[in-house]
Amino acid sequence: MKNLSLLCCLSLILNSCMVEVKKESTPTPPEKSTKKIELDLSEANRLADLPLGCIQNPLPYKSGLVVAKESDLAMPIDHHPAFYGCFDWHSAVHGHWSLVYLLKNFPDLERKDEAIQMLNQNLTAENIEKEVAYFSINRESKSFERLYGWAWLLKLQEELYTWDNPQAKQWYKNLQPLADYVSNAYQEYLPKLLYPIRVGTHTNTAFGISFAFDYAQTVGDEELMASIKEAALRFYSEDKDCPIEWEPSGHDFLSPCLQEIDIMRKVLSEEEFASWSKEFLPALYQQKLVLVPGQVKDRSDGHLVHLDGVNFSRAWCLYPLKENNAAYNLATDHLDYSLSKITDGDYAGQHWLGSFALYAFKTKIEAQ
Repeated sequence: MKNLSLLCCLSLILNSCMVEVKKESTPTPPEKSTKKIELDLSEANRLADLPLGCIQNPLPYKSGLVVAKESDLAMPIDHHPAFYGCFDWHSAVHGHWSLVYLLKNFPDLERKDEAIQMLNQNLTAENIEKEVAYFSINRESKSFERLYGWAWLLKLQEELYTWDNPQAKQWYKNLQPLADYVSNAYQEYLPKLLYPIRVGTHTNTAFGISFAFDYAQTVGDEELMASIKEAALRFYSEDKDCPIEWEPSGHDFLSPCLQEIDIMRKVLSEEEFASWSKEFLPALYQQKLVLVPGQVKDRSDGHLVHLDGVNFSRAWCLYPLKENNAAYNLATDHLDYSLSKITDGDYAGQHWLGSFALYAFKTKIEAQ
């Protein structure tokens, strides 16, 4: 009898402590945003002004040069006769990409002749030969612009490859020795990289291999493609629950979580990616992901203005998730937030942000 009473008492206590657990329902997917943000001729002309204002502007310039001997000292234009403008090498490279993309897609571009003239002057075979030579001026120069600048160089070459235009074909031919060097450098470097670099700035591994994978796939560089796929799977296939709520850092221009989404989308099959991504970033598929556009308090500060860049790069990672309206809407909000601010007159952002905005537009167009 005592045991029965004890059991009854325990049952009452347990029942009183139980909390009803309600199964959470997944919110209804949103409608796709109808916000009008278009890359029309007017916007193309505005964005073209940015690289046209810097790809032949030699100073200021952050060279990244490690001086190993006295003869290494030279003005940037001497080492980089093609990519000496736009403050640094990688910005000069993607400034050229911007002009190629705009000329290719907007034949009536207002400053078309000026853009073609600049590309003709910069992308000569002689200039590219000197750019290739820079990577062997001393032991330290071998890793110059790895992987960020390398990625943009291959993106430029990919854009030229896909343009059926006589001048583009000549520029492509001239640039090929540098693209070949970079492709080989990727294949030499990636097997040695034991851990991915997960920062939100230049050295982010996922970004560096994502653009390179696009190039390899487009031009049929099978060895580069295989090297990148092996690295991506080795680095990221077991990742789960990326802490995107920690982003962004104070001067990020890339999202470590979304850049990883971007490369894995390319190297996995649709079915594999769907399974992997729902574990990697579940909030995105539960309609619960909240991303507030990066805020910039001082656009004259070259590091703080990076946050405009994170808005564009988030957009270019989200737009390709075509069946996910929530992702599309987040991308559009981020693109819209910073788009009007990049022509504010300060070189700290103007020398590079046009390319980021343009690439976000490119992915938006391709997702439609």
